[in-house]
Amino acid sequence: MRVAVVGASGYTGLELLRLLVRHPELEIEALTSERQAGTLLGDVYPAFRGVLDQRFEAVDAKSIAERVEFAFAALPHAASAPVVRELIQAGVSVVDLSADFRLRSAETYAEWYGEHRAPELLGKSVYGIPELHRAAIRDAQLVAAPGCYPTSALLPLAPFLRRGLVEPRSILIDSKSGVSGAGRKAEEAYLFAEVGESCRAYNVGGGHRHVPEMEEQAELLAGSEARVAFVPHLLPATRGIVTSIFLQPREPLTSAEARAVLEAAYGDEPFVRVLPEGETPSIAAVRGSNFCDVTAVVDRRTGALLLLSALDNLVKGAGGQGVQCCNLMQGWDESLGLREVSFLP
Repeated sequence: MRVAVVGASGYTGLELLRLLVRHPELEIEALTSERQAGTLLGDVYPAFRGVLDQRFEAVDAKSIAERVEFAFAALPHAASAPVVRELIQAGVSVVDLSADFRLRSAETYAEWYGEHRAPELLGKSVYGIPELHRAAIRDAQLVAAPGCYPTSALLPLAPFLRRGLVEPRSILIDSKSGVSGAGRKAEEAYLFAEVGESCRAYNVGGGHRHVPEMEEQAELLAGSEARVAFVPHLLPATRGIVTSIFLQPREPLTSAEARAVLEAAYGDEPFVRVLPEGETPSIAAVRGSNFCDVTAVVDRRTGALLLLSALDNLVKGAGGQGVQCCNLMQGWDESLGLREVSFLP
Protein backbone atom coordinates (compact mmCIF):
# COMPACT_ATOMS: atom_id res chain seq x y z
CA MET A 1 0.00 0.00 0.00
CA ARG A 2 1.33 3.44 -0.94
CA VAL A 3 1.63 5.88 1.97
CA ALA A 4 2.70 9.45 2.65
CA VAL A 5 4.36 10.95 5.70
CA VAL A 6 3.20 14.56 5.89
CA GLY A 7 5.65 16.44 8.07
CA ALA A 8 8.51 13.97 7.79
CA SER A 9 11.41 16.10 9.03
CA GLY A 10 10.45 16.36 12.72
CA TYR A 11 11.30 13.71 15.30
CA THR A 12 7.92 12.00 14.97
CA GLY A 13 8.07 12.05 11.17
CA LEU A 14 11.60 10.65 11.15
CA GLU A 15 10.59 7.91 13.55
CA LEU A 16 7.72 7.01 11.25
CA LEU A 17 10.14 6.74 8.33
CA ARG A 18 12.45 4.51 10.40
CA LEU A 19 9.53 2.18 11.11
CA LEU A 20 7.95 2.29 7.66
CA VAL A 21 11.07 1.38 5.67
CA ARG A 22 10.93 -2.11 7.18
CA HIS A 23 7.15 -2.58 7.02
CA PRO A 24 6.40 -5.43 4.58
CA GLU A 25 3.10 -4.00 3.31
CA LEU A 26 3.84 -0.28 3.05
CA GLU A 27 5.64 1.69 0.35
CA ILE A 28 6.61 5.29 1.09
CA GLU A 29 5.40 7.32 -1.88
CA ALA A 30 5.70 10.84 -0.51
CA LEU A 31 7.40 12.64 2.37
CA THR A 32 6.92 16.32 2.98
CA SER A 33 8.81 19.14 4.65
CA GLU A 34 8.27 22.81 3.95
CA ARG A 35 11.80 23.77 5.00
CA GLN A 36 13.56 20.86 3.27
CA ALA A 37 11.43 20.65 0.11
CA GLY A 38 13.49 19.57 -2.90
CA THR A 39 16.36 18.07 -0.90
CA LEU A 40 17.21 14.38 -0.63
CA LEU A 41 16.26 12.80 2.67
CA GLY A 42 19.70 11.20 2.97
CA ASP A 43 21.48 14.52 2.43
CA VAL A 44 19.68 16.06 5.39
CA TYR A 45 19.56 12.91 7.55
CA PRO A 46 22.48 10.64 6.55
CA ALA A 47 21.04 7.71 8.50
CA PHE A 48 18.62 7.18 5.59
CA ARG A 49 21.24 7.34 2.84
CA GLY A 50 21.00 4.22 0.71
CA VAL A 51 17.85 3.14 2.55
CA LEU A 52 15.25 5.65 1.38
CA ASP A 53 16.48 7.73 -1.54
CA GLN A 54 13.60 10.17 -1.89
CA ARG A 55 13.27 13.93 -1.86
CA PHE A 56 11.21 15.99 0.50
CA GLU A 57 8.35 17.83 -1.17
CA ALA A 58 6.14 20.72 -0.11
CA VAL A 59 2.74 19.85 1.32
CA ASP A 60 0.18 19.56 -1.47
CA ALA A 61 -2.75 17.53 -0.20
CA LYS A 62 -4.36 17.22 -3.64
CA SER A 63 -1.18 15.85 -5.23
CA ILE A 64 -0.57 13.48 -2.32
CA ALA A 65 -4.14 12.17 -2.41
CA GLU A 66 -3.73 11.24 -6.08
CA ARG A 67 -0.73 9.03 -5.27
CA VAL A 68 -1.46 7.30 -1.95
CA GLU A 69 -4.15 5.32 -0.16
CA PHE A 70 -2.97 6.17 3.35
CA ALA A 71 -1.25 9.10 5.07
CA PHE A 72 0.46 9.71 8.38
CA ALA A 73 0.18 13.39 9.31
CA ALA A 74 2.95 14.55 11.63
CA LEU A 75 2.42 18.29 11.31
CA PRO A 76 2.15 20.73 14.25
CA HIS A 77 -1.27 21.33 15.76
CA ALA A 78 -3.46 23.74 13.76
CA ALA A 79 -1.36 23.16 10.62
CA SER A 80 -2.55 19.56 10.43
CA ALA A 81 -6.34 20.02 10.38
CA PRO A 82 -6.81 21.60 6.92
CA VAL A 83 -4.41 19.13 5.27
CA VAL A 84 -6.13 16.18 6.92
CA ARG A 85 -9.54 17.52 5.87
CA GLU A 86 -8.48 17.59 2.21
CA LEU A 87 -6.99 14.09 2.41
CA ILE A 88 -10.13 12.69 4.04
CA GLN A 89 -12.36 14.34 1.45
CA ALA A 90 -10.27 12.71 -1.27
CA GLY A 91 -10.83 9.28 0.27
CA VAL A 92 -7.41 8.83 1.86
CA SER A 93 -7.29 7.16 5.29
CA VAL A 94 -5.28 9.13 7.85
CA VAL A 95 -3.54 8.65 11.16
CA ASP A 96 -2.98 12.15 12.52
CA LEU A 97 -0.21 12.52 15.10
CA SER A 98 -0.92 16.14 16.00
CA ALA A 99 -3.34 17.24 18.71
CA ASP A 100 -5.93 18.42 16.18
CA PHE A 101 -8.36 15.51 16.43
CA ARG A 102 -7.75 14.08 19.90
CA LEU A 103 -10.43 16.14 21.65
CA ARG A 104 -14.15 15.77 20.98
CA SER A 105 -15.12 19.35 21.68
CA ALA A 106 -14.18 22.30 19.44
CA GLU A 107 -14.65 24.56 22.47
CA THR A 108 -12.18 22.57 24.56
CA TYR A 109 -9.73 22.53 21.68
CA ALA A 110 -10.03 26.31 21.29
CA GLU A 111 -9.33 26.82 24.99
CA TRP A 112 -6.00 24.97 24.76
CA TYR A 113 -4.86 25.33 21.14
CA GLY A 114 -6.90 28.06 19.41
CA GLU A 115 -9.68 27.92 16.85
CA HIS A 116 -10.08 24.54 15.17
CA ARG A 117 -9.67 24.58 11.38
CA ALA A 118 -11.73 21.46 10.61
CA PRO A 119 -14.26 21.12 13.47
CA GLU A 120 -16.61 18.94 11.40
CA LEU A 121 -14.10 16.09 11.65
CA LEU A 122 -13.89 16.06 15.46
CA GLY A 123 -16.84 13.71 15.78
CA LYS A 124 -15.49 11.41 13.07
CA SER A 125 -12.05 10.70 14.50
CA VAL A 126 -11.20 7.74 16.74
CA TYR A 127 -8.76 8.10 19.63
CA GLY A 128 -5.86 5.89 18.66
CA ILE A 129 -4.89 3.69 21.59
CA PRO A 130 -5.49 0.21 20.12
CA GLU A 131 -5.65 -1.46 23.51
CA LEU A 132 -8.63 0.75 24.42
CA HIS A 133 -10.40 1.37 21.10
CA ARG A 134 -9.40 -1.50 18.83
CA ALA A 135 -12.83 -2.17 17.25
CA ALA A 136 -13.48 1.49 16.45
CA ILE A 137 -9.99 1.93 14.97
CA ARG A 138 -10.58 -0.99 12.59
CA ASP A 139 -13.59 0.82 11.09
CA ALA A 140 -12.14 4.35 11.07
CA GLN A 141 -10.95 6.53 8.22
CA LEU A 142 -9.41 9.08 10.60
CA VAL A 143 -7.52 8.09 13.75
CA ALA A 144 -6.08 10.64 16.17
CA ALA A 145 -2.88 9.22 17.62
CA PRO A 146 -2.69 10.18 21.33
CA GLY A 147 -0.03 12.24 22.99
CA CYS A 148 2.92 10.41 24.51
CA TYR A 149 2.14 11.44 28.10
CA PRO A 150 -1.54 10.40 27.87
CA THR A 151 -0.56 7.02 26.43
CA SER A 152 1.82 6.39 29.33
CA ALA A 153 -0.91 7.32 31.82
CA LEU A 154 -4.05 5.85 30.26
CA LEU A 155 -2.70 2.36 29.59
CA PRO A 156 -2.07 1.52 33.27
CA LEU A 157 -5.04 3.58 34.44
CA ALA A 158 -7.76 2.32 32.09
CA PRO A 159 -8.49 -1.10 33.65
CA PHE A 160 -9.03 0.43 37.09
CA LEU A 161 -11.32 3.19 35.81
CA ARG A 162 -13.37 0.77 33.71
CA ARG A 163 -13.98 -1.47 36.71
CA GLY A 164 -14.76 1.42 39.06
CA LEU A 165 -11.94 0.45 41.41
CA VAL A 166 -10.51 3.95 41.97
CA GLU A 167 -11.74 7.46 42.62
CA PRO A 168 -11.64 9.25 39.22
CA ARG A 169 -11.78 12.78 40.63
CA SER A 170 -8.37 12.65 42.29
CA ILE A 171 -5.92 11.26 39.73
CA LEU A 172 -2.36 12.45 40.37
CA ILE A 173 0.15 11.86 37.54
CA ASP A 174 3.91 12.45 37.60
CA SER A 175 5.72 11.94 34.27
CA LYS A 176 9.33 12.37 33.20
CA SER A 177 10.20 12.60 29.51
CA GLY A 178 13.26 12.70 27.31
CA VAL A 179 13.92 15.94 25.44
CA SER A 180 12.70 14.63 22.06
CA GLY A 181 9.17 14.93 23.43
CA ALA A 182 9.45 18.69 22.99
CA GLY A 183 9.98 18.31 19.24
CA ARG A 184 12.83 19.24 16.94
CA LYS A 185 13.29 22.94 17.61
CA ALA A 186 16.06 25.27 18.67
CA GLU A 187 15.15 26.68 22.07
CA GLU A 188 17.43 27.58 24.94
CA ALA A 189 15.58 25.38 27.44
CA TYR A 190 16.45 22.27 25.40
CA LEU A 191 20.17 22.92 24.87
CA PHE A 192 22.44 20.14 26.09
CA ALA A 193 24.04 22.43 28.68
CA GLU A 194 20.60 23.30 30.05
CA VAL A 195 19.24 19.75 30.17
CA GLY A 196 22.30 17.64 30.96
CA GLU A 197 22.75 16.50 34.58
CA SER A 198 19.43 18.05 35.53
CA CYS A 199 15.72 17.32 35.87
CA ARG A 200 12.98 19.93 36.20
CA ALA A 201 9.22 20.21 36.18
CA TYR A 202 7.48 22.42 33.63
CA ASN A 203 3.93 23.56 32.80
CA VAL A 204 2.84 22.81 36.35
CA GLY A 205 -0.47 23.82 37.90
CA GLY A 206 -2.66 22.29 35.20
CA GLY A 207 -1.07 24.17 32.32
CA HIS A 208 0.00 21.26 30.13
CA ARG A 209 -2.04 20.71 26.96
CA HIS A 210 -2.29 16.97 27.54
CA VAL A 211 -4.43 17.49 30.65
CA PRO A 212 -7.80 17.83 28.82
CA GLU A 213 -6.93 14.84 26.66
CA MET A 214 -6.28 12.69 29.72
CA GLU A 215 -9.40 13.93 31.52
CA GLU A 216 -11.65 13.36 28.51
CA GLN A 217 -10.47 9.79 28.05
CA ALA A 218 -10.56 9.10 31.80
CA GLU A 219 -14.20 10.25 31.92
CA LEU A 220 -15.12 7.97 29.03
CA LEU A 221 -13.47 5.05 30.80
CA ALA A 222 -14.97 5.79 34.21
CA GLY A 223 -18.40 6.86 32.98
CA SER A 224 -18.27 9.85 35.33
CA GLU A 225 -16.40 13.07 35.99
CA ALA A 226 -12.61 12.73 36.18
CA ARG A 227 -10.00 15.22 37.37
CA VAL A 228 -6.29 14.95 36.65
CA ALA A 229 -3.43 16.80 38.34
CA PHE A 230 -0.42 16.39 36.07
CA VAL A 231 3.23 17.30 36.61
CA PRO A 232 5.58 16.71 33.64
CA HIS A 233 9.37 16.77 34.00
CA LEU A 234 12.22 17.03 31.52
CA LEU A 235 14.89 14.33 31.78
CA PRO A 236 18.51 14.57 30.58
CA ALA A 237 17.75 11.84 28.03
CA THR A 238 16.78 11.77 24.35
CA ARG A 239 13.95 9.22 24.43
CA GLY A 240 11.53 7.68 26.85
CA ILE A 241 8.89 8.43 29.44
CA VAL A 242 8.43 7.04 32.94
CA THR A 243 5.08 7.77 34.59
CA SER A 244 3.84 7.33 38.16
CA ILE A 245 0.13 7.57 38.95
CA PHE A 246 -1.23 7.98 42.47
CA LEU A 247 -4.82 6.83 43.11
CA GLN A 248 -7.24 6.27 45.95
CA PRO A 249 -8.92 2.84 45.73
CA ARG A 250 -12.64 2.75 46.47
CA GLU A 251 -12.11 -0.52 48.33
CA PRO A 252 -8.85 -1.81 49.84
CA LEU A 253 -6.57 -3.58 47.36
CA THR A 254 -3.43 -5.64 47.72
CA SER A 255 -0.50 -5.33 45.32
CA ALA A 256 -1.24 -8.82 44.01
CA GLU A 257 -4.87 -7.92 43.34
CA ALA A 258 -3.85 -4.71 41.58
CA ARG A 259 -1.38 -6.50 39.34
CA ALA A 260 -4.06 -9.10 38.58
CA VAL A 261 -6.27 -6.27 37.23
CA LEU A 262 -3.52 -5.31 34.78
CA GLU A 263 -2.86 -8.93 33.82
CA ALA A 264 -6.55 -9.53 33.10
CA ALA A 265 -6.65 -6.45 30.86
CA TYR A 266 -3.35 -6.88 29.03
CA GLY A 267 -2.33 -10.52 29.29
CA ASP A 268 -2.96 -11.09 25.57
CA GLU A 269 -1.83 -7.69 24.30
CA PRO A 270 1.19 -7.66 21.97
CA PHE A 271 2.65 -4.37 23.19
CA VAL A 272 1.68 -3.94 26.85
CA ARG A 273 3.82 -5.96 29.25
CA VAL A 274 2.78 -6.40 32.89
CA LEU A 275 6.00 -6.75 34.82
CA PRO A 276 6.73 -9.47 37.38
CA GLU A 277 6.31 -8.72 41.07
CA GLY A 278 9.15 -6.60 42.40
CA GLU A 279 10.17 -5.18 39.00
CA THR A 280 9.51 -1.58 37.98
CA PRO A 281 9.38 -0.10 34.46
CA SER A 282 12.49 1.50 32.98
CA ILE A 283 13.21 3.51 29.85
CA ALA A 284 16.13 1.22 28.99
CA ALA A 285 13.78 -1.75 28.56
CA VAL A 286 11.48 0.00 26.06
CA ARG A 287 13.70 2.50 24.22
CA GLY A 288 13.31 2.10 20.46
CA SER A 289 10.44 -0.38 20.83
CA ASN A 290 6.64 -0.21 20.68
CA PHE A 291 6.25 -1.73 24.15
CA CYS A 292 4.70 -0.08 27.18
CA ASP A 293 5.73 -1.74 30.45
CA VAL A 294 3.32 -1.39 33.38
CA THR A 295 2.93 -2.53 36.96
CA ALA A 296 0.83 -1.76 40.04
CA VAL A 297 1.81 -1.54 43.70
CA VAL A 298 -0.26 -0.71 46.78
CA ASP A 299 1.48 1.41 49.40
CA ARG A 300 1.34 -0.76 52.53
CA ARG A 301 1.18 2.25 54.90
CA THR A 302 -1.42 4.46 53.22
CA GLY A 303 -3.34 2.03 51.02
CA ALA A 304 -2.74 4.27 47.99
CA LEU A 305 -2.57 2.55 44.60
CA LEU A 306 0.57 3.33 42.60
CA LEU A 307 0.61 2.63 38.86
CA LEU A 308 3.92 2.77 37.01
CA SER A 309 4.71 2.72 33.28
CA ALA A 310 7.50 3.27 30.79
CA LEU A 311 7.45 3.72 27.01
CA ASP A 312 9.40 5.32 24.19
CA ASN A 313 7.72 8.64 23.47
CA LEU A 314 8.65 8.45 19.77
CA VAL A 315 7.45 4.87 19.23
CA LYS A 316 4.54 3.72 21.40
CA GLY A 317 4.01 7.39 22.25
CA ALA A 318 3.89 8.47 18.59
CA GLY A 319 5.09 6.77 15.39
CA GLY A 320 4.84 3.16 16.50
CA GLN A 321 1.34 3.62 17.81
CA GLY A 322 0.45 5.27 14.50
CA VAL A 323 1.71 2.24 12.57
CA GLN A 324 -0.14 -0.07 14.96
CA CYS A 325 -3.35 1.83 14.19
CA CYS A 326 -2.65 1.68 10.45
CA ASN A 327 -2.27 -2.10 10.68
CA LEU A 328 -5.66 -2.36 12.36
CA MET A 329 -7.31 -0.05 9.83
CA GLN A 330 -6.06 -2.29 7.02
CA GLY A 331 -7.09 -5.53 8.71
CA TRP A 332 -3.50 -6.71 9.17
CA ASP A 333 -1.77 -8.18 12.21
CA GLU A 334 -1.34 -5.07 14.35
CA SER A 335 2.24 -5.98 15.24
CA LEU A 336 3.34 -5.99 11.58
CA GLY A 337 6.61 -4.09 11.23
CA LEU A 338 6.75 -3.34 14.95
CA ARG A 339 8.29 -6.41 16.58
CA GLU A 340 11.56 -4.99 17.83
CA VAL A 341 13.22 -5.13 21.22
CA SER A 342 14.77 -2.13 22.93
CA PHE A 343 18.14 -0.79 21.87
CA LEU A 344 20.84 -2.72 23.74
CA PRO A 345 22.86 -1.41 25.44
